[in-house]
Amino acid sequence: MIIRPRHTAKDSSHSSNDNVSTDSRTEFWRDPAVNYVESRRACNSRACYKPHSHPTFSIGAVDAGGSTFTGATSGPCSLRPGMMVFIPGGCVHACNPLPDQSWSYQMLHLDAGWLSALVAEMSNLSGGFISESEIRLVDKDVVYRRFCELNNLLFSTASKEDKNAALIEFIGDCDCGENMVETFPAVSPCASLAVKSVIDALQQTERQPWGLTELANLSGLSRYQLIRAVRVATGMTPHSYQLNVRINQARSWLQSGHEITDIAYRLGFADQSHFQRVFKAHTGVTPGCYRA
Repeated sequence: MIIRPRHTAKDSSHSSNDNVSTDSRTEFWRDPAVNYVESRRACNSRACYKPHSHPTFSIGAVDAGGSTFTGATSGPCSLRPGMMVFIPGGCVHACNPLPDQSWSYQMLHLDAGWLSALVAEMSNLSGGFISESEIRLVDKDVVYRRFCELNNLLFSTASKEDKNAALIEFIGDCDCGENMVETFPAVSPCASLAVKSVIDALQQTERQPWGLTELANLSGLSRYQLIRAVRVATGMTPHSYQLNVRINQARSWLQSGHEITDIAYRLGFADQSHFQRVFKAHTGVTPGCYRA
């Protein structure tokens, strides 16, 4: 019998106008003592995401309903209940419910540095668990069941030692198979020095957002050349990449307890309302819901 996660926390990010069923739930698990992992469970969600990337290694699982994964160079992929995705840090992607339907899912984010160090300890680890440029689509009941058990434990009152041991065991035992999908890396290794200089500039979150003309002057490219070059290198336009970087920074600051108004100001958003709209478009929840 497939283990289904329990969803208990109401997703306060949805208003009565969001066209989401009243039993929609989203909950997060974080622990400062285990600060290299974050887990999320969503039930009956209709939230849709813009293409985005995370600095973390992400593991997702579909519990109910269907989803379309976008970000692969070969085009969209369909995901059904029990299927999982293993997404390297920096890979541009989006998982959204089928049109006019809701879905339930789980998502685990692992600090990329912590995971790389852990895998380096495991000489017998199944090859390919981590890839810098490819996503694994996994359709194995045993992997899905283990993942659900791990997530149930993370959301429980078990000790941090038990949670850490279960996480390490899951990674060590995980057999993802060979179903790999090529996707966009954080920055293509073939990117020119001009594009890399633009990427470095866009990483500067505590300044006013860069305009396209400013970036073109910085790179020595025309605006058209710049848009095309950055899209090839990252899978995003300069503007989309810049917003994604700032939202990832916002997630980190929210976890540290920073005030939403302060974050919006420091990241250069016009106002708190603008920041909340962009944040929700990338994460599916409001900043307040994510911090809580």
